[in-house]
Amino acid sequence: MSQNLDRLEALPVRENLRGMSPYGAPQLDVAVALNTNENTHPVPQPVVDAISKRVSQAAGQLNRYPDREFTELRTALAGYLGHGLRAENLWAANGSNEILQQILQAFGGPGRSVLTFVPTYSMYPLLASGTGTEFIAGRRAKDFTLSAESAAQQVREHAPNIVFLCSPNNPTGTALGLDVVHAVYEAAAETNSMVIVDEAYAEFARFGTPSALTLLEGRPRLVVTRTMSKAFALAGARLGYFAAAPEVTDAIRLVRLPYHLSAVSQATALAALEHHDVLLATVEDIKMQRDRIVDDLKRLGFEPAESDSNFVFFGGMEDAHRMWQNLLDQGVLVRDVGIPGHLRVTAGTDDETTAFLTAVENYLHHE
Repeated sequence: MSQNLDRLEALPVRENLRGMSPYGAPQLDVAVALNTNENTHPVPQPVVDAISKRVSQAAGQLNRYPDREFTELRTALAGYLGHGLRAENLWAANGSNEILQQILQAFGGPGRSVLTFVPTYSMYPLLASGTGTEFIAGRRAKDFTLSAESAAQQVREHAPNIVFLCSPNNPTGTALGLDVVHAVYEAAAETNSMVIVDEAYAEFARFGTPSALTLLEGRPRLVVTRTMSKAFALAGARLGYFAAAPEVTDAIRLVRLPYHLSAVSQATALAALEHHDVLLATVEDIKMQRDRIVDDLKRLGFEPAESDSNFVFFGGMEDAHRMWQNLLDQGVLVRDVGIPGHLRVTAGTDDETTAFLTAVENYLHHE
């Protein structure tokens, strides 16, 4: 490995990429993998059959480029989201990471900056670096919350070209109030800056948690990103999308690669959207397991955050890595997010949740 690094350093890699590590959670062969916030429920057979049929139809025309505008898919996504959105308000790409990358390509770049509030999604600084955009790490309160006043003040202080708001936030799992989004948008008006609300986990939010989709009308610099990786159980399909004013999609067309969304990806997403009620049936079960994890971790003396996502961020241990390793030794893989005294666990099936909680109790009994 060190020899490969030496060879890499000998290449004329851009200076801002030197010494960096690629993004990636451990991919280990364990009985219970709860570290990457996947929907651990298998894709229901009716949906598998529908995807297979759609993809089979697309396969017969793979000698031709796909619909570059993926109009049918954008229409279906608009129908799924509602809120009066139309196809012209929607854009899609290969996972929400590519969506975020395209946004940075269009509105960021050399001489420009992006502000977000850490701790948050660890891909943001990597995407910024990859597009030559200056990354600004904003502050949260000691309990990892973010107030409207603090967020707006930091936007005015740093005057970024782009602001990323992750809601529900990863890794803490907590959703932002719409007052935060509104305050940031107003503060960003002073520099004509884009405001991106990353709602990758929105379908898992607790009842009554509002979406930033309700703020889109009349706000042309606001973008709300979503994904089909989580609630739709389609992490392997790589389909992310956003809703925004039509002129934002026009801006993204300036940087998108030709025919970037394959015919197979479009077919898979269309089949999934046609059966979204079947796919999303697992969401309520996941939310129940999430709340069970929160309740049981409290009972065991830990400090879990109230979560609006499909994972739980929790503290209260002296040595997070030691606990992570102990759970792994028991066949349960969770995420060490690099925050002292904290770990993150995905809410899986009932059996997976039981395995995790049993492993935690075993860990405590041997401490």
